[in-house]
Amino acid sequence: MASIETIEHPDDPRLADYREIRDAARRLRDGTFIAEGREVVRRLLSAGRYRARSALLTPPALDALRAPLEAAEVPIYLVRQDIVKAIVGIEFHHGCLAVGERGVEPPAEAVLVEARGAPVVVLEDLGDASNVGAIFRNALALGAGAALLSPGTADPLYRKAIRVSAGAALALPFARLPDWPRELKRLRDAGYTLLALTPRTEARDIGAARAQLSPTARVALMLGTEGRGLTEDALAAADLQVRIPMAAGMDSLNVATAAAVALHVLSSS
Repeated sequence: MASIETIEHPDDPRLADYREIRDAARRLRDGTFIAEGREVVRRLLSAGRYRARSALLTPPALDALRAPLEAAEVPIYLVRQDIVKAIVGIEFHHGCLAVGERGVEPPAEAVLVEARGAPVVVLEDLGDASNVGAIFRNALALGAGAALLSPGTADPLYRKAIRVSAGAALALPFARLPDWPRELKRLRDAGYTLLALTPRTEARDIGAARAQLSPTARVALMLGTEGRGLTEDALAAADLQVRIPMAAGMDSLNVATAAAVALHVLSSS
């Protein structure tokens, strides 16, 4: 049974984890992250990948989430809406936040085992948290099993990334590859074919490329930043460069949109 403590003042020391939630560096130091909104907190609890340290809720949010919170034995701080606003100062949460604990980030090998042969997304230097969050959401929705990140890619557990991902960042396994791009070899060693998504005209049509692979082939979709795209080193590490055919006058899509289209093709072939 989860404990429920009613808090009447925003300066209560029990709410220390919820202060300065925009401070990403502090979250990294503390080994925590913030989940905002009922559906994101529900995803945190249902995925079971991260431990929820506590939840900060208004009475309506508690009514909506009481069962999963009690099942997970998460300590609950019950507050009025004005107290939430005084502490957090933003409205994305709708009276519902939780603090999660990062734990130890798994190695790439463990993440690939969890993927169980499903497609993997590989992100190179995507610094925009919104794009990272959107890619995680698309990846989970379209059957990807994991994500691998270059050192320069934004933190999937950053508050905005979690929110944009609709909680998918709390469910999709991910790991970083510190020795980029040499560690892409781990994917090949695990039986994956590396497909580099690029708008270059010499790249293969992604649908035609997928059709030539075995239906059971393991594929890793490599995605780079908007504008520059994948670096030459990353392109050189790929087994095949692929592109999404487009109408005349357009040569690229937003990276999260491109990821969704490509994953749909890879999962439908």
